[in-house]
Amino acid sequence: MPMDDTDLRLIAVLKRDGRAALGDLALHLGLSRATVRTRLARLIQSGEIAGFTALTRADLAESPVRALMMVAIDGAGTDRAVARMLAMGAVRAVHSTTGRWDVIVDLATDSLRHLDETLARIRKLDNVSQSETHLLMSTRLATAAR
Repeated sequence: MPMDDTDLRLIAVLKRDGRAALGDLALHLGLSRATVRTRLARLIQSGEIAGFTALTRADLAESPVRALMMVAIDGAGTDRAVARMLAMGAVRAVHSTTGRWDVIVDLATDSLRHLDETLARIRKLDNVSQSETHLLMSTRLATAAR
């Protein structure tokens, strides 16, 4: 059975928090716990979800190529395009924004080749009309207030 937008949204939420409780997933997706449980079981059984894992600081070092992609989306296809983007492994987050661009996509990959492939996949999505990508060269983090 092919995945639908709800399956893609469920996977996207699990990518951000693989330990999310069924109740939290249901609330976030606007579904019942039973529906989330059934869909999750089907995705695991079909192999679409191959497992769950912990993300460590060392894992982040394995995705050294970081970029921000600004994307313009025509028509009413924003939700569908965003769901498809969030299902891509290199996509860390999609932010809605004001101004010229409809969304900003936070990307992390292990190589420029993988980044290029991801950019091409996003550009081919229905309703994506324009994009502009910026590589992140260095990052400075704010210190937490103590």
